[in-house]
Amino acid sequence: MHYLTDDEVHSLEQKANEIRQSIIEMLVEAGSGHTAGPLGMADIFTLLYFEVLKHNPQDPFWEERDRLILSNGHICPVLYATMAHAGYFPKEELLTLRKFGSRLQGHPHKETLPGIETSSGPLGSGLSQALGMALAERIDNVYSTKYFYCLLGDGEIDCGQIWEATMHAGKEQLHNLIAIVDRNGIQIDGYTKDIMPLEPLAEKFESFNWDVQEVDGHNIRAVNDAIGKAQAVYGQPSLIIAHTIPSKGVDIFERDFKWHGNPPGKGPEDRVEKGEQARVALQKLRTLSGTLMTSDYE
Repeated sequence: MHYLTDDEVHSLEQKANEIRQSIIEMLVEAGSGHTAGPLGMADIFTLLYFEVLKHNPQDPFWEERDRLILSNGHICPVLYATMAHAGYFPKEELLTLRKFGSRLQGHPHKETLPGIETSSGPLGSGLSQALGMALAERIDNVYSTKYFYCLLGDGEIDCGQIWEATMHAGKEQLHNLIAIVDRNGIQIDGYTKDIMPLEPLAEKFESFNWDVQEVDGHNIRAVNDAIGKAQAVYGQPSLIIAHTIPSKGVDIFERDFKWHGNPPGKGPEDRVEKGEQARVALQKLRTLSGTLMTSDYE
């Protein structure tokens, strides 16, 4: 890990904006899928694939690669879009999301797309998978420098299996395990504080022998620094609680739980009618990038 310069941060922010545009285009073409989580996690996925992870898009099964385990598989549009931008497969393939026979299934499938580490969909299982991988790696090679990054949704932390995995990882002192929670405060039925309050979340993980940090999930430098600190921890697994804005970048969608599982064109109409949602979303993202372009949606 190294300190990011202003130019590097700016470049990553621009890339994250491009990835958000791809996410919107994918969801509109598919006519289904999740909007809020993928847009909210674009900054973190961009940082991981373009700065943090040891990986090789030309050799997805490179033995020395770090592992990224996506537990909340429904946010896979951001994973697919980031992988395509990183060179794992052509960007044109993104428009096959959720189509019959596509490698880009509605939840990631390990046997379908090289670069996917685990199949996911049922919530709550990813942390168990990640700690199993991390523990096996330590058994096989005590001097290993691989890290196992597990991406979690805050809503899925309601699942009891998460806490079994949390307890086990703390007991095993798995310093090669780094979990990142998308703390966006929403889930499909509403706000997490109403469905199942999670706080004090940091203290809960700390009680199971985890090192915990909290960051602004859209501050790329802060997240990078937090990952660097997590890599330096020994004798504990690490948790980064990343506070994010659901549907980040499209202000007419932001912070509204109704966008959790709806694509543009099928979302709530209280701020913009369905027929205009895709066009407005792309226009806002392209304005943010400073390059307002024409598209099929305008």
